Amino acid sequence: MTNSPPSSPDSPDQKVGNSLEALPPGSTNRDVLDALARMIDREGMRIGDRLPPEVEIAQRLGIGRAKVREALTSWQSMGIVVRNKKAGTRLAAEVAANAIHLPVTLKLEAESLLRTHAVRRPLEVEAVRLAAKTRSAKDAALITTRAEELMQSYDAGEDWRPADDTFHRAIYAACGNPLFGQLILQIQQGFKEVYEAPLGKPHLGHESIPLHPLLAQAISDGNETEAARLMEEILSLVEAEIRVVLETQNDG
Repeated sequence: MTNSPPSSPDSPDQKVGNSLEALPPGSTNRDVLDALARMIDREGMRIGDRLPPEVEIAQRLGIGRAKVREALTSWQSMGIVVRNKKAGTRLAAEVAANAIHLPVTLKLEAESLLRTHAVRRPLEVEAVRLAAKTRSAKDAALITTRAEELMQSYDAGEDWRPADDTFHRAIYAACGNPLFGQLILQIQQGFKEVYEAPLGKPHLGHESIPLHPLLAQAISDGNETEAARLMEEILSLVEAEIRVVLETQNDG
């Protein structure tokens, strides 16, 4: 009787993926990633471990391979996995839950949001500083108008997110470097493709909205220091709200 050769350390564990169960018809990218997050947590996978091949994930979940690829691409843009044709898809961030009351999927979502937030911060701050420095009279008027539209939506109790997006796009256009807007929107896109309402809170960042007219005024006045300070405060309020949600769930 001959012994089987030892498996390569880079070979995927044959048991990985056994906890994946078929998803119902019409499942979304978020459903796919939630299923993968539960699998990773149950099987104790760690940073550097390789996920099953896309085709195997698709078969076990009962969905098309294209949907698996699309979902994993979203995770890649959030820094949760790294992907390589030869090495496959490997974990780049911890996924296991660290508290009994905190669902692994919520923890993963919050940590992904905090990562994108950390990368956005210096870009957003520099964008408003440059906008205050280089804005034209037309730029200033448009930013002011967008801030007024945002506050009208906010005060009316409407979904202010589209107006907020339009406001910030006006700032990116005024900063004189189109790469700021492109990079920030690219960072946000991967998250938005999966999490339409981050942490179950469609209006995450609600408390920061009243600061936006002040930000518009600082940019219009050409006050770079004040514009940067207000952007930092806005971002800090959003980050604090994310952390409160985490603490509340953790204490639940």
